[in-house]
Amino acid sequence: MIGGIVRVSIDKNEPITWGTPQARWVLLATVLGSGIAFLDMTVVNVALPTIGRELHASVAGLQWIVNGYTLTLASLILIGGSLGDRFGRRRVFLVGIVWFAVASLLCGLAPTDESLVAARALQGIGGALLTPGSLAIIQGSFASHDRARAVGAWSGLSGIAAAIGPFVGGWLVVEGSWRLIFLINVPLAVATVAVTLRHVPETRDAESVGGIDVAGAALTALGLAAVSWALIESGERGATAATLLAGAIGIAALAGFVAVERRSRHPMLPLEIWRSRQFTAANLVTFVVYGSLGITFFLLSVNLQQVLGYSPMKAGLATVPITIVMLALSARAGQLAERIGPRLPMTVGPLGVAAGLVLLSRVHEGSTYTGAVLPGVIVFGLGLTLTVAPLTATVLAATSARYAGIASGVNNAVSRGAGMLAIAVIPGVAGLTGNAYLDPATFARGFRIAMLISATLAAAGGALAWLFIRNEVAGRAHACPAAQLDRRRYCAVDGAPLATERDAIETH
Repeated sequence: MIGGIVRVSIDKNEPITWGTPQARWVLLATVLGSGIAFLDMTVVNVALPTIGRELHASVAGLQWIVNGYTLTLASLILIGGSLGDRFGRRRVFLVGIVWFAVASLLCGLAPTDESLVAARALQGIGGALLTPGSLAIIQGSFASHDRARAVGAWSGLSGIAAAIGPFVGGWLVVEGSWRLIFLINVPLAVATVAVTLRHVPETRDAESVGGIDVAGAALTALGLAAVSWALIESGERGATAATLLAGAIGIAALAGFVAVERRSRHPMLPLEIWRSRQFTAANLVTFVVYGSLGITFFLLSVNLQQVLGYSPMKAGLATVPITIVMLALSARAGQLAERIGPRLPMTVGPLGVAAGLVLLSRVHEGSTYTGAVLPGVIVFGLGLTLTVAPLTATVLAATSARYAGIASGVNNAVSRGAGMLAIAVIPGVAGLTGNAYLDPATFARGFRIAMLISATLAAAGGALAWLFIRNEVAGRAHACPAAQLDRRRYCAVDGAPLATERDAIETH
């Protein structure tokens, strides 16, 4: 509550400290859970050409196979975070894992591209429940001085899960079927549930009361769906009356969402969290950078297969250097941001991503892996490593602990929504429509344009970070000068409290 006492219930569990057995188990559970969702987002990309051929899908069909998942994820992730804060983050996380596993089974059995899109939308609902919960569990259960380090480890390990997706997907497609990329989620989900039930403590927001914001969730889903459909169809058929009407409906629904949240007694997105300039700036950077990442991962594996003639497995192996770089350096990136503040890493990281994308834009028919692909993915991986952990830690440190689930949900919604919009818009701008992915020359030209657009977005993200991110040390964001403490010894910066009751006691 702004200006009031902040209490975060941890169900009588002591804060978890770094390096203890329970810390490792909690990290394992949250990384497994979020990793399933991240893995699924990237593993699908490497299988897109095979899915398209087997199910006779167009470029628009492939876009919806990706965006069907992202749409429900981005639409409902805010309410997923709110549900976790109210009913218990571990409980909602478990529901999300089970839901995701059932939807994955439906994806693996889908007979048509339309039914696959529908099953992917169901997957997104599960992802909306488990994704914010994984990070909120860390924020709510770890001791304040260990949160930045835990978030850094979570970011790196979850990022690795996303990065190995293309390799795993390629191997499964070559050795079995594209359907296995969905069916593999079931045993992973079982393992996640087992670890979570045994080792993860329950945390919640003790002040979260009231009803569920159904109106807000419905308006978000309608707005994003209508805008996405209008953008994808405009790329395929141009600006028709139907696309213009859908776009108008989508924009009106999103505007209605803001109005509803402003007036709701129990909004799923409390608008006061945007009073923190650091939170707003970090999400602005997220939107631009993750738009770049979304279109890159959508097109890169397709380009390697359709233009360079790689098998799905070889296309997956081609991106393994990203995994290696993130495995080696992600934890150090989190520690660096904790030591020097997030501004420099969040500036240099996106610029490194942009440089890698410029290198990848040079990939054309006849390019060699070591001469064209490898330099690009290494530079891209270095930039991504410097970006992810500091950005995530900055978003969480910019709000009070009671909003951990909502803050995580907002940031995930922004990142997924940005990727969805980029996938909806950029292929049409780059000339990748119809069955263009089946023509290597056409796809190569479109890929180059798309990568240069993506590089511009990433570079813009770095510039925004330099201009608007304050150089606060994420792990110490709750500590502030005595002049900024109120009479109950709480710190308020930018209108948003940065210290919980326990933080205030520990720090002061």
